[in-house]
Amino acid sequence: MKMMKKRCCIAVLAFAAATVSAADKQLLWGDTHLHTTYSSDAFANNNLTATPDVAYRFAKGEPVLHPYNGNRVQLERPLDFLVVSDHAEFMGVVRSTYFNGIDNQGFDWITQFKAWIAQIILKDAVDDQTARNLFVKILPEPFDNPTDAAAVWEVSVGWIPQQPRVEANTWRDITEAADQHNRPGEFSAIIGWEYSSIPGGGNLHRVVMTDVDAPVAQSFIPFGLDQSVYPEDLWSWLDEVSATTKGDFVAIPHNSNISKGAMFSSKTLRGEPMTAELAETRRYWEPVVEITQIKGDSETHSRLSPADPFADFENYPFYIQRDNTPYNPRVGDFVRPAMLRGLELQADIGVNPFQFGVIGSTDAHTALSSADENNFLGKMATDSIPANKMVHWGDNAKSSFGWAMSASGRAAVWASENSRSAILAAMRRREVYATTGPRIGVRVYAGWGLSANELHAADFPSNVAGRAVPMGGELQAGLDGDAPTFLIEATADPSSAFLDRVQVVKGWLDDNGESHERVFDVSWAGDDRVLEDGSLRPVADTVNLSTGAVDNSVGAPRLTAAWTDPSFEAQQSAFYYVRVLQIPSARHSLYDKIALGGDVDTHRPDTLQERAYTSAIWYQPAK
Repeated sequence: MKMMKKRCCIAVLAFAAATVSAADKQLLWGDTHLHTTYSSDAFANNNLTATPDVAYRFAKGEPVLHPYNGNRVQLERPLDFLVVSDHAEFMGVVRSTYFNGIDNQGFDWITQFKAWIAQIILKDAVDDQTARNLFVKILPEPFDNPTDAAAVWEVSVGWIPQQPRVEANTWRDITEAADQHNRPGEFSAIIGWEYSSIPGGGNLHRVVMTDVDAPVAQSFIPFGLDQSVYPEDLWSWLDEVSATTKGDFVAIPHNSNISKGAMFSSKTLRGEPMTAELAETRRYWEPVVEITQIKGDSETHSRLSPADPFADFENYPFYIQRDNTPYNPRVGDFVRPAMLRGLELQADIGVNPFQFGVIGSTDAHTALSSADENNFLGKMATDSIPANKMVHWGDNAKSSFGWAMSASGRAAVWASENSRSAILAAMRRREVYATTGPRIGVRVYAGWGLSANELHAADFPSNVAGRAVPMGGELQAGLDGDAPTFLIEATADPSSAFLDRVQVVKGWLDDNGESHERVFDVSWAGDDRVLEDGSLRPVADTVNLSTGAVDNSVGAPRLTAAWTDPSFEAQQSAFYYVRVLQIPSARHSLYDKIALGGDVDTHRPDTLQERAYTSAIWYQPAK
């Protein structure tokens, strides 16, 4: 750990020194989490053909063929960047086994015979479209405590042996496709993969992305669950590989909502207490987390934030495990409670391991990065057909497939340019945010001596340079204990619904070291909406349930706020992030319901309020 600690210390200094002029920043839209046919679970769910080449072409706005239904599909608006993040574990192995047979070099005759049987089983299952059942059989047995599960974890797919040559060749194909599609200044094809630790059904997955090119990436094989179930070992590996390759790497946790409390625990997966050194290491390698995606929203939960009426958004109460067990939301599962825990840990050990930014991405396994409700192509390839979602549900409202999935999300990055290195640099600055799909524009700056006039000036935010920090930044205590002012600008996606309101979510430690949270409405559309208790009357729902169309007769195309915290205490550590809510619009389940004839129970609401979450600005009191 000595080498890691040295690297992290250097990185902290570099982060503090690294600044990008506000005038030089551009807003880029992308997806850091997308799977192709090379991921075993994608292939088992009928994505037999969509390669990284298809993924990049689709992201660029080109028409491609859907891997399951064969229809021509296309994005309405291209992305600026994409990370193909196929699972490191058995990368390309299932696909290669089906099309080419098992690469049995070095196998003894018994292993060869077992491999031959496995190949036949796989071939029959894929041809019968029942391969998903084979995948389910290799999911972990459920444990309530992932630490207990990790101690006895064994990696195995049961019916298919590992094939190192296939994995190496697949990795070569993935990285070369990225280089072929990478166009600095126009489109960034970023090399990455997914590390898929899931002890006892507790999701501890990370997407790893890097700024290196294909020749450098091919000097290593991606770190996966087959090497270690423990995320700390991933960080150690990243430290070694980054030192060797001179490349930058970022690991992005996702689906903390189904981690069984382990993603943002105050202890390691080995059950050891969090130390300052480990907290610094985690903060370096994981500067951002994925707050929203297809398998639900990870901001917070109504049981953990009962005073927040918008806390129950797109819940996904299903664990990735062999058998179903009741869903139990825990503090370590969600971003807002995790950030509160981070303040507590900082007070205890001197370092906050959960001082991260947030992004959204899809986690689609179709190679098609689709997050629009009216053009959602599903989590798995089979879900592209609405009738198949009915089959998944059947009479069981607890199904984790079909309409339980969310059409989400997008990563928004304020970068100096559209390049691999600039995008990773923005993530390290935490100058990034998430949306649940729509391209809601958000800018947030905070500092002392700021006014609404500056927010509305033509040269905003350049006019506050040097006096304010953007989202993701840190504020040190001001003079005389005054509260900072937050300048917030939110603009509606021109292709989507207008905005309902802008909120500031605050978390802080009181003088006794106890954490608290509060949500402030700071700007909203419409008059006469403030109720006696200070809350806002819900915005009108204008969704046409027969067509899915939304009437933008309510809401606002732009909302701004120059806000000062009325509860500010200079001696209290705090964070502030912005949540922007759209007016209600049609959920993808409504579009499917209409297409199927209307008389369908999707077990999901017809409408939702799409949103954006910014990375927090962190206030540090004077020591």
